[in-house]
Amino acid sequence: MDRPSAAIYSVVVQSCLKTRSLEDGRKVHQHIKRSGFVPGQFISNRLLDMYVKCDGMEDAKNLFDEMGRRDLCSWNVLVSGYARLGLLQEARKLFDEMPDRDNFTWTAMVSGYVRYDRPNEALDLCRMMSRCQNWQGNKFTVSSALAAAAAIPCLRIGKEIHGHITRTGLESDQVVWSSLSDMYGKCGSIEEARHIFDRMVDRDVVTWTTMIGRYFEDGRRDEGLHLFKDLIKSGTRPNEFTFAGVLNACSDVTAEQLGRQVHGYITRVGSTPSSFAASALVHMYSKCGSMVNAERVFKGMLQPDLVSWTSLIAGYAQNGKPNEALHYFELLLNSGKVYPDHITFVGVLSACAHAGLVDKGLQYFYSIKDKHGLTYTTDHYACIIDLLARCGRFEEAKRIISGMPIKPDKFLWASLLGGCRIHKNVELAEKAAEALFEIEPENPATYVTMANIYATAGKWAEVAKIRMIMDDRGVVKKPGKSWIEVKRKTHVFLVGDKSHPKSKQIHEFLGELSRRMKEEGFVPDTNSVLHDVEEEQKEQNLSYHSEKLAIAYGVISTAAGTPIKVFKNLRTCVDCHTAIKFISKIVDRKIVVRDSARFHCFENGSCSCRDYW
Repeated sequence: MDRPSAAIYSVVVQSCLKTRSLEDGRKVHQHIKRSGFVPGQFISNRLLDMYVKCDGMEDAKNLFDEMGRRDLCSWNVLVSGYARLGLLQEARKLFDEMPDRDNFTWTAMVSGYVRYDRPNEALDLCRMMSRCQNWQGNKFTVSSALAAAAAIPCLRIGKEIHGHITRTGLESDQVVWSSLSDMYGKCGSIEEARHIFDRMVDRDVVTWTTMIGRYFEDGRRDEGLHLFKDLIKSGTRPNEFTFAGVLNACSDVTAEQLGRQVHGYITRVGSTPSSFAASALVHMYSKCGSMVNAERVFKGMLQPDLVSWTSLIAGYAQNGKPNEALHYFELLLNSGKVYPDHITFVGVLSACAHAGLVDKGLQYFYSIKDKHGLTYTTDHYACIIDLLARCGRFEEAKRIISGMPIKPDKFLWASLLGGCRIHKNVELAEKAAEALFEIEPENPATYVTMANIYATAGKWAEVAKIRMIMDDRGVVKKPGKSWIEVKRKTHVFLVGDKSHPKSKQIHEFLGELSRRMKEEGFVPDTNSVLHDVEEEQKEQNLSYHSEKLAIAYGVISTAAGTPIKVFKNLRTCVDCHTAIKFISKIVDRKIVVRDSARFHCFENGSCSCRDYW
């Protein structure tokens, strides 16, 4: 066609835009020039829009400069194009040159600033906008302004924008409601966010998921889970992000029973877990110590992602199954589809550390850089120092520390200090503790560990000195607590706790257990109680540490043969570790204890850690 009509040119340009074919669009533009057709405002703007949306900004600017007449649409298309691509200086230059502006113009610039993390400039523009005569704004403009206030975050400015929304009658729009709720949530005002959420009429799954997530981020697990139940009742179907958020919350508090219910719901509604939700399931079961379920979900995934591989490897490492962890790592390497990252190697090195596989661990450590081309992180160094220190190979540990290109962090020094405690290396322990006192002087664990090391070495004056320093600095030992879930109810115990309704039965049962344990040859480790107060506050009676109370309650409250699973906020002490081995044999139960470091699976008088922890 030598001279197509304006309508034909319009259709062809629109086709190029839909297919994002920049080269075809350029050919159409050249055809227009060669044919002698003089495009009107509509065709020129359509060409301009095509160039912008196909990321041909240089072509767009050349066309804009050639246009004899430009209307507001012409300016808006180019400004929004620059802003969308993050070319904010060019966008602002055009914006300032514009003879007229409308809500689209303001929104394009404000949202551009927000998108590219320049919220203060976005708000400055909002203030400039508010001074314009007869300006009202629309839902998109104020939503962008709210996003800017949330990005800072600044609750005061957010409330000012809320006031403007109320005055201009934009409060009835659901987009604005959602932005308001998001702003209050990100600014830390959860109650205000919930107030807005409750007033919304049409809440979609994104709105529900965001509000539920806000509760979890703020540590308000119960309210988040309660809102999730409300979502189920509402008839709105959760999506993969909703499931992942709830499952991750279950992982954080080791609420396996609730996680199982969510898993069951996913299955009942016929929803095949996406890779994202399935990864969260693997992570949740691994964190809760249910490796059979974690592996079952993992094997049901068509293409496990790196998060799933890493969660499974780390789960086996923490559950005292290093061989399984390393087996899956080798499968990952041989898959040819997924490649390990620095987090994966933390799980691998932890598996080696928990099993005492020094040479294997060193091999994996050096492969991080030499074979996989990754950069060492502080976590990698902390893991390898933990591995070496546990085995008493302090010279190698010191050599690696001195050659580090990055500054050692608190986890590395704590790993070194832990190894010194095991092998009674007082001199090196003092160096590690000195570094820890400088990094985190408020952490009681360092003081307690040093007191234990000095006590074991018979340096009682140093023990007294440590305790005096703790008193002077106001450092308070963290009390140990343990909890167990029985019949969907969580029961929490402190050391020597007598507040539980079944306290009398618990203490009587522990007394009977203590008698039978001694008959079996158990000898209480009194040194552990007197000095290892990182795990429990100093107590006279070894029999009533919090994990023992929780285990006793579990035994007397469940049927014979039922596995017992207890969680503790601190590292379990040596005496309790030895005692639970005896208890598992006497009551003929599998007892799992998850302390601050790892899972211990006690069965028939032995532990999965093989006493290497």
